[in-house]
Amino acid sequence: MTSPYSDDPLPGAPPGALPPHSVNGARPRPAGTALGGAPTGGAPGSGGDRATGGAGQPDHGPDGPSRGPAGGNVLWAFAPWIVFAAVAGPSTWGLAAVAGLVTSLLLNGPDVLRGRPKILEIVGILFFAVVCVLALVLDRDDLLWLETYAQVIANGVVAVAALGSLAFVPFTEQYARESTPPALWRTAAFKRTNRVLTAMWGSIFAVIALLGLLALHVSSGTDWLNWVLPVALLVVGVKVTRWYPEQVRARAVRQRLH
Repeated sequence: MTSPYSDDPLPGAPPGALPPHSVNGARPRPAGTALGGAPTGGAPGSGGDRATGGAGQPDHGPDGPSRGPAGGNVLWAFAPWIVFAAVAGPSTWGLAAVAGLVTSLLLNGPDVLRGRPKILEIVGILFFAVVCVLALVLDRDDLLWLETYAQVIANGVVAVAALGSLAFVPFTEQYARESTPPALWRTAAFKRTNRVLTAMWGSIFAVIALLGLLALHVSSGTDWLNWVLPVALLVVGVKVTRWYPEQVRARAVRQRLH
């Protein structure tokens, strides 16, 4: 058979078996069924479930599932940054950094303590920790630049971290592996799907950073630049993150059926 992510064969998998998988928190469907529950060709008792361990197959990597709130869902990776953006202002950016750091530690601390941190988790903890230290040791006059550009810098850091991860491991792939059978991790479509999603999120935060920078230099329309358009971009990103992997899977199912 072929995997839901590509035409690469999965060793030992019988014809008609469709291994469950999930990218970025999407719920897997039972083995042996296509979209909508239609059979993919596996006959009862053909061993379809044994290809991935059936109901007992864990939706995570060989090291076990992540037990942190962010485990398996890339959307949680942005929670500390969204908290920071919601709180940050000309006189509250220090408090925003503390809120972002606390959120990062609560959501991502379990992964870090187990020695399995993700790129965006480490970047977030370091960024908010550095900003907190700067707020404590420097005078306000020395921090006017940070007070002015805090949100722009934060969004730019996320964009750089996301796009930079394309040179190594796309950051969304680290989350997708927690809910995808290990046999699929090296398939071309799994890699391609996560490169597309990582590039999309990096681009979204780069645009949000540019919108924030523009808002600092105009006298009107700042609400649109700081809030309306960024929120709209985030909503689009969430929808694409849920929609795109399903399209990849549906296309693979159609290819097998034909």
